[in-house]
Amino acid sequence: MSNKIDRALHGPSWMEVFIGAALAVLIGVVLAAVSLIFRPVAQVRELPKEPERDTVYYIEGSHDSAKARRSAQKEKLLAAGRSVELNEDEINQILTPAAPPPPKGGKQPPAPETPGLVSAGAVNARIHGGSLQLAVPVRLFYPTFGVDATVLVLSNGTFVKSGDGYAYEPESLYLGSCPVQRIPGAAGFVMGRFLASDKIPAALTEAWGKLANVTIEGSVLKLTMPGS
Repeated sequence: MSNKIDRALHGPSWMEVFIGAALAVLIGVVLAAVSLIFRPVAQVRELPKEPERDTVYYIEGSHDSAKARRSAQKEKLLAAGRSVELNEDEINQILTPAAPPPPKGGKQPPAPETPGLVSAGAVNARIHGGSLQLAVPVRLFYPTFGVDATVLVLSNGTFVKSGDGYAYEPESLYLGSCPVQRIPGAAGFVMGRFLASDKIPAALTEAWGKLANVTIEGSVLKLTMPGS
């Protein structure tokens, strides 16, 4: 009873004030991040001369099948231990899964499954300015809360030595228009969830672990095998 009387007479303690203020700041940060996540990314053909402040711009990487006609051959060379150079058309050809063949016997394809709460699409790559841009559309489907939206995970980075191999290290990473790299621990989660190596064919994943060097030179990704 005395605690209630003291509280009524003197107000909340400094600890209670501090905790309340911290919670208010945390809620504000979360709401701001959610707002940025759902803010659309501006897809353009080229960057404007005067970019708008707080706008995230996205230029899609080329996926011209004519310029990627040697991608299958280069996949085989890499799997066989040979060094290769890949342009962005070839990278996108490798990253984009082949469409399944049409059903035989006139059977109707199975009805699509209900999408998961979070589902990622195909990765798109673009080489520019000595870095590799990776982008993947992500559908957020939360029917309970009336949410059904697609946001873009957009990163720009290079390759660095990591253990016995090479890993993609983003210099910037956005989920929608939210700069994920500024949120402690969030970048690693987003990278692992949406830009994981399981999107790369198994044969290439095995070959990747044997590479002696990975560099971006001009408009190509150079994958160098030992002894080449």
